[in-house]
Amino acid sequence: MKLRSKLFLAFFLIIGIPMILLSAGVVTFTQYHMDELYELQLEAATAAEVAEAGKLFASQVREYISDLMLVICLVVPIIVICLVFWIYHSIVTPIHMLQVATQNIKNGNLDFEVQVHNKDEIGELCEDFEEMRKRLKDNAEEKVRTDQQNKELISNISHDLKTPITAIKGYVEGLLDGVADTPEKQQKYLQTVYNKAIDMDHLINELTFYSKIDTNKIPYTFNRINVVGYFEDCAEELSLELEDEHIGFTYQNYVDDSVQMIADAEQIKRVINNIIGNSKKYSDKQETKIRMTVKDVGDFVQVEIEDNGKGIAAKDLPYIFDRFYRTDASRNSSKGGSGIGLSIVKKIMEDHGGKIWVTSKEGIGTVMYLVIRKYQEVPVNE
Repeated sequence: MKLRSKLFLAFFLIIGIPMILLSAGVVTFTQYHMDELYELQLEAATAAEVAEAGKLFASQVREYISDLMLVICLVVPIIVICLVFWIYHSIVTPIHMLQVATQNIKNGNLDFEVQVHNKDEIGELCEDFEEMRKRLKDNAEEKVRTDQQNKELISNISHDLKTPITAIKGYVEGLLDGVADTPEKQQKYLQTVYNKAIDMDHLINELTFYSKIDTNKIPYTFNRINVVGYFEDCAEELSLELEDEHIGFTYQNYVDDSVQMIADAEQIKRVINNIIGNSKKYSDKQETKIRMTVKDVGDFVQVEIEDNGKGIAAKDLPYIFDRFYRTDASRNSSKGGSGIGLSIVKKIMEDHGGKIWVTSKEGIGTVMYLVIRKYQEVPVNE
C-alpha cells in the first residue's frame, strides 16, 4: 500500500469511525423512540402524555449520546495507538534501517543488505538504496580486481622487459670485450641483439594497443575485403616466416572466390599473428606444425588455426581470454608475454561482430576458431 493511501486510511479511521458510530447510534436511537411516540399518538394518548414522552425521549437521547461519547473516547485512543504502531513500523523502522545502512557505507562497509518489507514509497526508496549498495560493492570489487591486474601487468612487463635487456647487455658486453672475435660470432651476437630488440618492440606495441582497448579507442578502418585473396596473402607471409623457423605450415581454403567480409585488415592480421605466436611459443614438439583452414559456414566465414603443441588444460580453457590470465605463470613467464594477448584478440573479434573460441587436448594440440560475418548486399525495394 502506498504511503498516501496509508495516511488517508489513518485519517479515516481516526475521524470517520467515531463519526460513523455517533451517527449510527443517534439515528438508531432516534428512530426507535420516534416509533414509540408514533405508537402513543396512534393509541390516542393525551397531549400531556405525549409531551411527557417527548421529555423522557430528550433525556434518554442526552444520556445515550453521553454514553456513546464515552465509548468513542475509549475506542479512539485504541485506534490511535494501533495506527501509531502501524505508521511507526511502516515509516520510522525503514528510515532507521536506511540510517544504519548510510552509516555502514560511510564507514566503508558494503557487506550488508537492506531488507525491503513494504511496497510503498519508502519501500521503493529502500529498493533503490539496496541497488545503489550493490553497484557500489560491484564497483569496489572491480576496482580491487583492476588494481590487482595492474600490479600483475607491471610485474609481468618488468620481467618481460628485463629478460631481453639482460640478454642485449650480455651480448653487447661480449662485443665490447672482444669475446666475439670472428665475423661469424659478431654477426650471431648482433642478430641476437636485433631479435631481442624486436621482442621488446612487440611487447611495447602490445601494451600501447592494450591501453587503447582499455579506453575503447582502437583505430579501426573497416573495408570490404575479398576473403580468399586476404587469407591467401596472410598464409603466404606466414609460410615464409615459419619456414625460416623450421615450422611446418599448411593452408586450406574452402570458401568461394566471390565471398567478401567487412573487416579491418590490419587488426584481423594482428589476431592471426597473435594466435600463431602463441602456437610457436608454447610448442613442446621437436617438429612444430601449424595449420590454418578457412571455411564457409552460412552467413559467416570460419577460420581455424590448429597446432600440435602441448595443449591447454580443461580447467584453464574458460579463462584463457581473460585479461592477464596465464595457464601456468611459472612456465609462461619464462617464455615472455604480458598475459593480455588473447584478451586483445577477443576484443578485436567482438568489435567485428564475430567471436572466438578454443578447443584443446593436453599433449595433442589446440584449435582456435575465429568467426567473421560475411558481407551481403541488401536488396533495395524500388
